[in-house]
Amino acid sequence: MATTRDRIVAAAVELTTSEGWAAVTMARLAAAAGVSRQTVYNEVGSKPALAEVMVLDELARFLGVVEQAFDAEPDDLTRAIERAVRDVLTHARANTLLHAVVSATHGADTELLPLLTTNAGSLLGVAKEVVGARVVPYAPGIDAAHLDPAIDMVVRVVLSHVMQPSSSPEQTGADLAWLAGRVLKAT
Repeated sequence: MATTRDRIVAAAVELTTSEGWAAVTMARLAAAAGVSRQTVYNEVGSKPALAEVMVLDELARFLGVVEQAFDAEPDDLTRAIERAVRDVLTHARANTLLHAVVSATHGADTELLPLLTTNAGSLLGVAKEVVGARVVPYAPGIDAAHLDPAIDMVVRVVLSHVMQPSSSPEQTGADLAWLAGRVLKAT
C-alpha cells in the first residue's frame, strides 16, 4: 500500500514527466496527491528536497536493476558487470523521468539536472556503495586501495552513458565489462 510520501512523489514524477519540473508547485502537487500543502511540506520538505527524493527514489529502481544483474551472474564478475551495464542502460532508455530531466537542458527548466551531474554526490555515493558491496564477494584480483577508485570510474562512466549514450546498451555493456575485467582481473 502506497504511503502518503509515495503518493506525493509519484504525483511529482507524473507532473514532471507530463508538464516539466517548472509546473510542479506544492499546491498542484497537493491537489494531485489528494493532500494539503502542509502535508506535502511535512512529507518531502521544500521543492529542492522533493527533487532529491525523486532522484534518489529513481536511483533505487536503477540499483534494483544492478542487483538483479549481479544475482543472475553469481559466478562471473565480468558477465555480471556486462549484464548490469546493459540492463541499466536499457532501463534508462525507457525511463520517462530521466528523459524529462535530460531534455530540460534544452530549455530553461534545468533545476533537476545538477542532481545527476554537478551535484550528484549522494547519487554517486549510494551507487558506489551498492556496486562495491556486489563486487567484493567475487574476490576481484585488485588491492583494496585501488578497488574503490575502479568502482568509482565504472559508476561514473555508466552515469555518463545514461546521460548521453554513444552506443547500444549491449555494446556499451560489453565494452565496459571488458575494461572492468582487465582492471579487476576478474576470473
